[in-house]
Amino acid sequence: MSRGPTLFELDDTPADTPATAPQPPEEAPPNGAAMQATLALGRQRMSWLGRVGWAAALALFTMALSLAAWDFATGLLARNPALGWLATALLALVVLAALGVALREWMGFRRLRRLDDLRQLAERARADDNRDHAVRLTNQLSALYAARPEMRWHRDRLAELTPDQPDAEGLLHLSETTLLVPLDQAARTEVEAAARQVALLTAMLPLPLVDVVAAMAVNLRMIRRIAEIYGGRAGALGSIRLLRGVVAHLLATGAVAVGEDMLGSVASGGVVSKVSRRFGEGLVNGALTARLGIAAISICRPLPFVAAQKPRTSNIVSRAVSGLFDRA
Repeated sequence: MSRGPTLFELDDTPADTPATAPQPPEEAPPNGAAMQATLALGRQRMSWLGRVGWAAALALFTMALSLAAWDFATGLLARNPALGWLATALLALVVLAALGVALREWMGFRRLRRLDDLRQLAERARADDNRDHAVRLTNQLSALYAARPEMRWHRDRLAELTPDQPDAEGLLHLSETTLLVPLDQAARTEVEAAARQVALLTAMLPLPLVDVVAAMAVNLRMIRRIAEIYGGRAGALGSIRLLRGVVAHLLATGAVAVGEDMLGSVASGGVVSKVSRRFGEGLVNGALTARLGIAAISICRPLPFVAAQKPRTSNIVSRAVSGLFDRA
């Protein structure tokens, strides 16, 4: 026996339409996670107890490794003299290489210290208006770049115009505009290249941890190249020391935070909303890299920016990143 039609009572609540449907949750804007992690690593400072502990552990490990290598060489020498002498020669080469690395690191720290001394001498000459200090600074600054053929014309020009400057301020301005302006241009080129590379790596690498490592490597290389441009070529430990100094400078000037001013300096409007999430992260990481590079220039430059114009974040970011993401 068939049943009659079945009636279903519908709810009186009107169905959602595209106009009345709730908005999807907004995704948090990119914050430059890779560069934020790099800056966090650069600002960390170990306590004195931790430094003592790690130094003791490293000394103990070095002692144990040295004794094990010595016992291996002497034991092999007793069993087989030929192989023993070969192992001894290889051990001596390892020791010589370690001493060479240590000497290179020490020389790198000395070069960085020389830049600090020149900056302090310039501040004293300007504060006291002492022409003798300014002349000594000019001679030391010219000697710093004596081994560079591309700086020969600039050094000769500085030596030619130095007697015409009657006071310390004129000598400092002459030294800055004659010797450091071409080096500033080379340093800006390094910063632009590093910002572009960090932006590309962040946009293309899908793994967050990988882009942090890549950003750290690119920024350390950038800081090392900037120091080399200004005459303070540093080793691995010196580059880490420079990174900490640069991050401290950023913290002091309040240039670490990500804000709309930085995004607006790249392109007008909501550029992050017009590209993908990864491109947005690359944009912010590239801008933070540019800020880090400008701070590195301020730290490594032998003279402060007085006569020459200090690089601006907006100019470097727009040249390094804006065109890249417009094409993307």
